[in-house]
Amino acid sequence: MKKGKLSLQAIIIIFVCIVVALSLGITDLIISKRITNSVEATQKEKALNIAKMIAFSPQVMGAFDGKVKKEEVEILTNQIKDKTHVHFIVVMDMKGIRLSHPDPSKVGKHFRGGDEGPVLHGKEYVSISKGTLGRSMRAFTPIKNSHGKQVGAVAVGISLENVTKAVHKGRMGIVIGTLIGILIGVIGAVGLARYIKKILLGLEPFAIAKLLEERSSMLQSVREGIIAIDKTGKITLVNRAASKLFKRAGLVENPLGMNIGEYLPEARLTHIIESGETELDQEQNLNGVTILVNSVPVVVGNEPLGAIASFRDKTEVQLLAEQLTGVRNYADALRAQAHEFRNKLHVILGLVRTEQYDTLANYVSETVNQRETEMSFVTKKIQDPVLAGFLIGKLSFARESGASLSFDCPSKLPMPASSEITHELITIIGNLLDNAMEAIAGSSNKKVDLRLDYAEDILTIEVKDTGMGMTKSLQNRILDKGFSTKGETRGFGLYLSAQAIERLEGEMIVSSKPGKGTNFAVYIPYKAEDERND
Repeated sequence: MKKGKLSLQAIIIIFVCIVVALSLGITDLIISKRITNSVEATQKEKALNIAKMIAFSPQVMGAFDGKVKKEEVEILTNQIKDKTHVHFIVVMDMKGIRLSHPDPSKVGKHFRGGDEGPVLHGKEYVSISKGTLGRSMRAFTPIKNSHGKQVGAVAVGISLENVTKAVHKGRMGIVIGTLIGILIGVIGAVGLARYIKKILLGLEPFAIAKLLEERSSMLQSVREGIIAIDKTGKITLVNRAASKLFKRAGLVENPLGMNIGEYLPEARLTHIIESGETELDQEQNLNGVTILVNSVPVVVGNEPLGAIASFRDKTEVQLLAEQLTGVRNYADALRAQAHEFRNKLHVILGLVRTEQYDTLANYVSETVNQRETEMSFVTKKIQDPVLAGFLIGKLSFARESGASLSFDCPSKLPMPASSEITHELITIIGNLLDNAMEAIAGSSNKKVDLRLDYAEDILTIEVKDTGMGMTKSLQNRILDKGFSTKGETRGFGLYLSAQAIERLEGEMIVSSKPGKGTNFAVYIPYKAEDERND
């Protein structure tokens, strides 16, 4: 964790504690206010009920009529005070003179507090005032005789300290509940924080943000186009290279949120999700732009979450392949020529040491003439220098390996209208020759014939070998991707040749018999450069 940044667990705990504390605090204030009002209302009602009970008691009414001694009133009020736990009960006449009081010395004296005036005028009410026994809540009720005439009043007091204690007692439950709620909130926050961190693989939010930025930068910086969809087929990711390629194809540059089936009908990403299989090096067409696509499903915990495809313009791949092919052919040719030259030097050295100078002269002359004749024939018949250099390299390689490779081209082969044709021809001829050279490896007569014939815009390519040949069942499978009788990681040469022939809209015929060799005949539409200019 970076210095100065709180962990996710600490943030969640602090946040939950603050929310719980605020919520319970506000709740405490609201409920406490209601409890206070409720307690006060209960105490008021209690005081008024006691005051009314005293006002309507026969002893009190009889005392004002002269039928009951006033001392009995004091005894009655003190008994009721003790039973009901009120602060005081005072009975007074219309002049405010007390007929009863908890302190006998106060009997016969004027009522204290200054809030008795309204009750002497017939009003029933509750007030708060300070008397001889301190501040109290006072309930006043008038006393009326049997004729309805007011003859006095009753004051019942409840100590404000008792009211406060009642309110405090009522709030204690809320305080305890608040503390328990905060404790439960903390425990829940810790559990939630641990669960979320487990889901995030132990990463903190700032680490996830940094990781996301790095991954986004990486995806945007690669040259291959990348597009991803979720399991519903909605496009969720398009990098910069993909947007540029879509723009070239005349499509919407930023298709985020669109359905892949509507945006790229030929894309097989939804099929990838359903099948769960990976598809590599598949050709697709985007409004005339051919791309090579690698598609893989995205699976987490055996559940398909979507699919992702990376793709690149086939033209760029072909240019790169041409460069690599040219370098490889050049290296093969140099290696073959070096070996061939070293062998000839050994011959020359032997003739010199044996002093056979006439034979040496003839050998050197024949070697030079053969080399010049071979190169002159190839370059004269093949006007494309890339293809010509490729064939010269193959001829040298065949001699090095001890095989006889003959080349025939009755008619001149002009420059192709597109360099793409050269690349495809190198793929076709190179793989057919390599296959033929491998086929004659175990044969006593190691001979391969290559013939190129161009007429009426059709190029015919024939490759014959004197190998072991093939059965009919093998002939039906040799063009399958990955099929080979030579072991694993093989079986791609003839497949690539077949793909190249298909792209050039040509056809290939295979004829072979066990023990009698194999013949590949390829027919390809070939447009010359001068025809393109016309």
